[in-house]
Amino acid sequence: MEVLYNNLYTHFVFTTKDRLLSIEECHRDRIEKYITGIVNNHGCKMYKIYANPEHVHFLVSRDPALSEKALADLIANASEIFINNNNLCKDKFYWQASCSAFSVSKNDIGKVCRYIKNQPIHHKKQTFAEEYDIFVKFYQQTLLPKK
Repeated sequence: MEVLYNNLYTHFVFTTKDRLLSIEECHRDRIEKYITGIVNNHGCKMYKIYANPEHVHFLVSRDPALSEKALADLIANASEIFINNNNLCKDKFYWQASCSAFSVSKNDIGKVCRYIKNQPIHHKKQTFAEEYDIFVKFYQQTLLPKK
């Protein structure tokens, strides 16, 4: 059945293999634009993206024909090839074998976009490990049944 309208907003977090500081500031914009192109070329829309040295946050609305896994695989595979073919890292670049995908309500799009945009400020106060731990605890709490 064809889906005429969808509300599938996903906040992805990709981490570099072994959380190495692989993404240099001088190449951040180019990597963000490339990932945005992958998203847009697969019937999805990029709302906001920010590439930190060891992880990338991005918020997209997905085409219902693509699962989170399918979209994540497309982005990870193509961006690894792009980064390596263009020598955008000192060593061979890889993403972790897994990523995180958090569903976002339409009402929270602005809040998540601001959060992603403010990554440089945010990470002056908190490490990625601390940030990720808070994300996981928040989403587990909201998904667990209330006692």
